[in-house]
Formats: sequence, structure tokens, C-alpha cells
Amino acid sequence: MKFTNTIGIDVSKKILDIHDYVHQLTLQVNNNPAGHKELLKWVRQNNAELSEVLICFEHTGMYSLPLALYLTEHKQCYVMVPGLEIKRSMGISRGKNDSADALAIARYAHLRREEIIIYQLPSKQLLELKSLLSLREKMVSQRAGYQASKKEMKAFLKIVKTSSVIFDAQETMIKELNKQILRIEKQMMEIICNDEHLKKTFDLVTSVKGVGVILGTTMLVYTNCFTSFDDWRKFACYCGIAPFEYQSGTSIKGKTKISPFANKRLKSLLSNAACSSIQHNPEMKLYYERRIQEGKNKMSTQNIIRNKILARVFAVVNRGTQYVDTLKYAA
Repeated sequence: MKFTNTIGIDVSKKILDIHDYVHQLTLQVNNNPAGHKELLKWVRQNNAELSEVLICFEHTGMYSLPLALYLTEHKQCYVMVPGLEIKRSMGISRGKNDSADALAIARYAHLRREEIIIYQLPSKQLLELKSLLSLREKMVSQRAGYQASKKEMKAFLKIVKTSSVIFDAQETMIKELNKQILRIEKQMMEIICNDEHLKKTFDLVTSVKGVGVILGTTMLVYTNCFTSFDDWRKFACYCGIAPFEYQSGTSIKGKTKISPFANKRLKSLLSNAACSSIQHNPEMKLYYERRIQEGKNKMSTQNIIRNKILARVFAVVNRGTQYVDTLKYAA
């Protein structure tokens, strides 16, 4: 699709700062349905064809979601870009304000308008799953905090006459968080089971040894049900488990290592999956032990296993059949 103009939007909680790159016009509206309607009306006034206009804004989570939903509903082409990518495209800059950021976003989109990929908003089910996963992660973190606090208090305050309320209150919070976490997990499974395509893909993903309910659901969400990534190597890069070389000329030659730019949540879940596979999957356990006996690094071996799990997940999804454990058929 050929775009003749780009619109950059700096999204904040209450305000949208907008910049029309070709006509060098600016607008500020509220970040609500009335403001979104005013935005499209303004774009239509300044451009003959809306289909030739590309709207670009940062991916700011819940603040940018209402705008994305509105543009999707009105079939307007747009793209959501990570803030770090836009920041690095700006070069050296001093100072900051929302109007200047809108201009930088519009310029970014205009320079890349021929190669940029139009954003496709995930389905309602995937958006709800993402919100539930985020809430569950917060509750798990809070539960861990109460559990650690309770353990420390029991260890250091047992010789002091301390009110039982201190321990009872924390125990009550832990029990309530356990209850709510289970409720969230039940709701996630209901959403998956009520959608035939999601259920089929989820069953394929979790058929791979080491992939549980939470990792399987998280992968469904961040791959947009395995439509956002062409192959497992690109997704491995996104997760931060793909190794990259580090060398320049003849004097700089560092070790091949993974990049810190990653989805840390997925990376952590894949690490847990690798550890689980090493303990409970005979095939991965043999592979791990053999490499350690050969003197290989433990962390690099674990990273290889993370990549193996990811490759198998994408293989079963692309093939459409569940994973088969070939080790038990070996002679």
C-alpha cells in the first residue's frame, strides 16, 4: 500500500498531540472517543484520501489501546511502534516535549512508509488473555512478597512476643491471593476453550514437553496466535534467547551472546521450561548431561534447550499435529 502522508501521535493518559508531516499541521485532542472522532475528522479535512494516510503512535499499553480500537473499527491504517525504536531513530536530541515527539513519530513513519507493516490488533479474546496474564503476574509477585515477609518474621521474631495479627493478616492475604490466582487461571482456560482455533493451537503448544499452561497462554498472546512471527528464530530474538556475535575488524572479537533487548517475561518463562525439561524430560536430561561432561557452559546449554523448546512449539503449530516423543521409540 502506498502512503502519501503520515500522521504522528504522541499518546498520554489524557491528551493526544498530533502532527501532520506533509502539511506541517498540529492538533491536540483529548484521549477519549470524542477526541478520536475529532482526530479522524481533522485528518479527512487535510487529506483527500484516508487510505493514503498512515497514522503512527507509540505502543503505550492501556493508554494507546482505545485509540487502536477506534482506528481498527473505522478501518484506518495505523502502526504502533515501541518507544525505544522511535527514540533511537531521532539521533542526538536535547530537551523533550509532546509536540516535538509527535513530529519525530511522524518523521519516523514517513521515512519508513514503504516498508512499514500495518498493525493488526489482536482479537478480543487475546486482548482479554493479555490483561488476565498481567493481573496474574502482579498477584504472583505480591504473594511472593507476603510469603517472604512472613518467613523472615517467623525466623527473627519467634523469640519476641509478637501479636498474632502480624502473621494472621499475611496468611489471610496469601490465601486470598491464591484464591484469586486460581480464579484468573480458570477464566483464562474458559476463554481458550470457548474459541475453537485458540483451543486447537493451545493443545498443540502444550503438547511439547516443558510447556505449561502459563507459558502456552503467554506465547498465544505475544505471537497473536502464531501469526505475528514468520518462524521461531524471529520469536527467539524477540524473547532474548537468540545468540548474536560481537566483533569489529581484527581487534574486537567478543563472545557470541544473547541481547539484553528482550521480552523479559517470556525469557523467564522459557528458562523455567528449560529447567523443567532438564529435570523431567529424559531426552533433554541426556542432552544436558552430555554437554556438561564435554565441558560446555551450563548457561549456554540451557539457552540451547530454550531454543529447542521454541523450535518444537513452532514446528507442531505449523504442522498441525501434536508433538511426538521419539525417544521412547528409539532402540
